[in-house]
Amino acid sequence: MGTHPLGIGFPPLAAGPLPEGEGGLTSPLPRIAMVSTHGYVAAHPPLGAADTGGQVVYVLELSKKLAQLGFEVDIWTRRFEDQPELEPVAEHVRILRMPCGGPQFIPKEYLAQSLSEWADRALAFIRKHGLRYQFLNSHYWDAGVAGRLLSEALEVPHVHTPHSLGRWKKAQMEGDFPGDEVAFERQYNFTERIRAESELHATSSMVVATTPPQLDLLMEYGAPAGRCRMIPPGYDDLRFFPVGEASREGLRQRLGFSGTVVLALGRLARNKGYDLLLEGFAVLARRHPEAVLHLAVGGSSATDLEATLLEELRAQAASLGLADRVRFGDFIPDEALADHYRAADLFVLSSRYEPFGMTAIEAMASGTPTVVTVHGGLHRVLTFGRHALFADPLDPEDLGLTMAKVLQLPRLRARLSRMGAHKARSLFTWSGVAQQLLAAAEGKAGLERLMVDTEWEEPWHDSD
Repeated sequence: MGTHPLGIGFPPLAAGPLPEGEGGLTSPLPRIAMVSTHGYVAAHPPLGAADTGGQVVYVLELSKKLAQLGFEVDIWTRRFEDQPELEPVAEHVRILRMPCGGPQFIPKEYLAQSLSEWADRALAFIRKHGLRYQFLNSHYWDAGVAGRLLSEALEVPHVHTPHSLGRWKKAQMEGDFPGDEVAFERQYNFTERIRAESELHATSSMVVATTPPQLDLLMEYGAPAGRCRMIPPGYDDLRFFPVGEASREGLRQRLGFSGTVVLALGRLARNKGYDLLLEGFAVLARRHPEAVLHLAVGGSSATDLEATLLEELRAQAASLGLADRVRFGDFIPDEALADHYRAADLFVLSSRYEPFGMTAIEAMASGTPTVVTVHGGLHRVLTFGRHALFADPLDPEDLGLTMAKVLQLPRLRARLSRMGAHKARSLFTWSGVAQQLLAAAEGKAGLERLMVDTEWEEPWHDSD
């Protein structure tokens, strides 16, 4: 088994057919294991359900692209409720589920306590069916714990993608809500998470940050710099793309959009900053009487906490005198997302903290001018005034006036629409993400040239 500068060793790619084993798959292709243990991982996931959001999409889409690049991909997750053990996703991609901790849903913050049982079952399955993996790629800290157990037992490289980091989330939450530290520890299990993350980042063959701030913070965890890489998340460029004005008008009529529509969508959680967006929109609304805010927040079914948060937002809108200017939309199914982005005049990512913000990338890719929170990673990989505008959602005046600039300046609006879509296509497609992951894992420069600072901070020319 050879090695490369990252310390990852690979069997030869032309490994020959895998042993079939009882119920196994025979394939001449090399195989990759994706490990994502929490939430409802499925071929068609119930996005918005507990612990089921952008990370599940990330794992599924990346797996499909890796398969198109010539790999068999097994997505390993937890089996609970009435889920099947095996589920096909696409050609050369399948989900494998192993039970642990009983038949009920377990929140991601406490799932790690059951993952030794999970790993034992996964190892038994792997050995029974003679599966061999080039490398394992785990996602989030709970799956990192499981991936490390598998990696050590199978003696294969372990690539870990944290998606978010406990130290950063803890600092942000305690800064926003001082005095709630005990409640946060009880809910988010920060002590155990940060300890596990420190071990993962120190021992993994490679750690993949998805944002520049994550890459910086990995150094504070003691992760060896030579084994850290930054690869951004991706989007499906076959679904998210701009359309002409006539098509856009047709979409607006079909969706019932009227006036100047400011759109925000995503999970219903405090960190998403929808309350901050309402405060900022109040500033905008005084200047643009035709502006309306469309909030499509939450999942297909609401938990008690989500229902409470939604009622708080409705009450806040009324108290701000915006009851007739804020529309609370239904959950938007995945297949309808692109049309909602295209129909909007402006998209806003107002999170208190956001590791990256894929909804903003999808909006940009769809040709929608976008305002991005400064409390996250996305603004560091974009150029202000060229690809998007940035604002501090904790400052209502800053957020409101930044949104107003897009609506007031037609040339700026046109530039953001055009160049935002171009930036999304140049860096954030799933094909590019898959190629960057393989290049990094194989120790090749590959597409890493795209990640240098000159790409992040490209100059702004008036001729664009």
